[in-house]
Amino acid sequence: MPIIDVHSHVWRYPDHFHDTFRHQAARAKAGVELDLTVRYEDYQQQSVPGVRTVVFGGKAKLSGLWVDDRYVAECVAAHPDQLIGFLSVDPTQPGWEDELRAGHQDLGLRGIKLLSMYAGFRPDDQLLTPLWEYAQKHRLPVLLHTGTTFVSQAPLECTLPRHLDLVAIRFPEVRMILAHLGHPYEGECVAVIRKHPHVYADVSALHYRPFQLYHSLMLVQEYGVWDKVLFGTDYPFTTVRATIDGLRALNGMVAGTALPRLNEEAIERMIHRDSLPLLGLD
Repeated sequence: MPIIDVHSHVWRYPDHFHDTFRHQAARAKAGVELDLTVRYEDYQQQSVPGVRTVVFGGKAKLSGLWVDDRYVAECVAAHPDQLIGFLSVDPTQPGWEDELRAGHQDLGLRGIKLLSMYAGFRPDDQLLTPLWEYAQKHRLPVLLHTGTTFVSQAPLECTLPRHLDLVAIRFPEVRMILAHLGHPYEGECVAVIRKHPHVYADVSALHYRPFQLYHSLMLVQEYGVWDKVLFGTDYPFTTVRATIDGLRALNGMVAGTALPRLNEEAIERMIHRDSLPLLGLD
């Protein structure tokens, strides 16, 4: 079964970013300025055979990130058997509802990526009711950034997983993915995904904080929601191979101790989970 990476970026770096975003990105990995260049050929070389990948750009005026959906659609068109494209909107900006319809109906993008914190809005705001209604009507999955950031002006209040509980209550048929397991609010994330049949989380960009990821997945295990966690990378911040290796190495940290072990069969099932039917993308 091919691996499904539900969380990967496409953009032109640094063209799609303001300087403030680029300079602050050095906080992502302890002061080292990141090279966020995206090349699908590089992604493949650092991957495993047969991976299918959900890709998106992102729109967040507040934080200095703006990738036109047409660019995403062009990237997908170059690799249609491997890539599945999501559109993005910034609901704080005029014309976002037109961009939503155009990205779906004209460009053929198959889901929605929201950067709530980066754009400065709460996903349960009444302003977004048309988006959630559209997603439910057209069966578009919605992936949202939840968790921390390095961007100073992005308010943490907008990223808390608890806000998606209210959305899922109102729109129970929308397939949602809470990115990064809500890190560092994993407890909230696990509580939300356990409640709602169509709400999931992904493990993207977490393996390089291994002790925290061990604790996060132990929460997943103790709450019995392994089936609600999807594989993702957050490329170019990390890669398929590094993510797989990092997940498989977690129990090695507690070898020789009395600490509990993560279920390694459950980890393998997560790595190889066919997420596309769960998200309505099959």
